[in-house]
Amino acid sequence: MMTSIPVGSRVSLRTRRGFTAVAGVLAAVLVLSGCADAEAPKEAIAPKDLTLTIGALVPESGSLKKFAPAVSAAIALAAQDVNDANAMLTVNVETQDSGDSTGTTAEDAVTELLAARATVIIGGLSNGVSKKVIDKITGAGVVEISPANDSPDFSTYGDSMLYWRTSPSCALEGSALGAEMAERIDGSIAILSEDVLCGPLLPRAVGETFQRGGGEVIVEETIDDKATGLDDQIAEAIAAKPDAVAILGTTQAEKIAKAFIAAGYSGDQLFFSGLSLGERGSGFAAGSLTGSIVTHPGLEISTISEFTDRLLEVNPSLKDFSYAAESYDAVILASLAALASQEVSGEGIASKLQEVSGGSGEGEVVTNFADAAKIILDGGIVDYDGVSGPITLSDNGDPQDAIIGIYQYGSDNVYARIN
Repeated sequence: MMTSIPVGSRVSLRTRRGFTAVAGVLAAVLVLSGCADAEAPKEAIAPKDLTLTIGALVPESGSLKKFAPAVSAAIALAAQDVNDANAMLTVNVETQDSGDSTGTTAEDAVTELLAARATVIIGGLSNGVSKKVIDKITGAGVVEISPANDSPDFSTYGDSMLYWRTSPSCALEGSALGAEMAERIDGSIAILSEDVLCGPLLPRAVGETFQRGGGEVIVEETIDDKATGLDDQIAEAIAAKPDAVAILGTTQAEKIAKAFIAAGYSGDQLFFSGLSLGERGSGFAAGSLTGSIVTHPGLEISTISEFTDRLLEVNPSLKDFSYAAESYDAVILASLAALASQEVSGEGIASKLQEVSGGSGEGEVVTNFADAAKIILDGGIVDYDGVSGPITLSDNGDPQDAIIGIYQYGSDNVYARIN
């Protein structure tokens, strides 16, 4: 089962599209003409022959390179599906190595993609890479769509409405974890978080959601990922005697969890974000993690086997499908926006991305490019629900509906997805 969590309202530097006044004038005209209740007839588009160049920032080197094969295969498959639809839109893909957030590989890659006249760039995967290149991309009037960024910083970034993402902010994961804790814990919790993971929004979302469920947050500590003063912070949190603890981070997660276990806490009192300990808690005594809950964004891969089978036709050696669905959907959304705007410029595509994702416009729900293209060319509006989920982009470029997986460790200290 997949859990779809709506993103709440957020402060944003973006401005809402100015359609309200126009809509009011149109309504007045319809009333005066006696046609207020009539539905305006659709007018088919007289399509231009469009060619869209999409740049792909793929980590072919560096710490993220294990994700490159699936991302590349997904982008290639999406481009193939667009081109096979014969909708007078041709997609060409130019790929460059983004590396990771070290060095200048990403900046050099963007320079090459802009020289190739890409007006949409898919990537980067890491927050660090995107933060290094977002100004260069959007400053050139080009759309950036990340299939993996989760930093809340991008929700309020001054990007001229050119940055979008098909992955949720990590603050959404905090809401999911807080809700799960509220269902399972009566009483109080401690929250220990590494600030480098998501900043203050992640623990805030956990705490506020848990409190709305009737619980109390009695400890909230920011943990130094280099462990300065960590022993004292853990001891103080344990001394407060919370009924459970949320451990938000990766570097110190194992140490914190072991300290709580040594103090008498059982696995069902430990909650983690981001699969902090990995699939197998190999460093723990047998059974000590039994019942521990973990959150992680993304689909259960087994539910999209038809999609992964198609990816294996592109690259039979694939074993990890991380970020593939989000990358595929990024290409499809950009292509639909180009078709709806009848433009391949960054500005034209950006003007229609929210609409074709279902974030505005009350379009007809559709799940593939070919059907969506036909509706658009017939004068209709579409709401693309992708492989990665409903998407539904907001004004600030974030998906308003996203899937957060809930995992649980068994007696063998191995996790399994439960929701």
